[in-house]
Amino acid sequence: MQVKQISIFLENKSGRLAEVTRLLGDNKIDISALSIADKTDYGILRLIVNKPEEAENILKEKDFAVSITTVIAIAVADRPGGLSEALSVLRDANIGIEYMYAFVGKASNEAMVILRVDDAEVDEAVNLLAKSGVKVLPPEFIYNL
Repeated sequence: MQVKQISIFLENKSGRLAEVTRLLGDNKIDISALSIADKTDYGILRLIVNKPEEAENILKEKDFAVSITTVIAIAVADRPGGLSEALSVLRDANIGIEYMYAFVGKASNEAMVILRVDDAEVDEAVNLLAKSGVKVLPPEFIYNL
């Protein structure tokens, strides 16, 4: 139940984001979710795409610095406190969240969230979330949004 996310190191230069999205689009790679963390000189673009390995190869061929990391996708009740309930499961097990971002999908009455935890804790986090009734979304579902 682990989703592959691609992370791309981008110079803060006009057109770099457009170039990445054009390359992916030209190669029929669909973006389901994205997050950008930026600094003055650079940014890190994190993407969930339908073909992560292919996206990685295409971008590396064009000299982008790209890596694949494992993340967890969950669906939580789209109501006040829904996210807090899911995150409390990880807090109670002392599993830290490195970062997270929400994304839009085709689930009704649910908000979908991408979570990044330490690689050594991914399986434990997935199991704890699932046992606690949090809907952990399979990669096939996420890649086909």
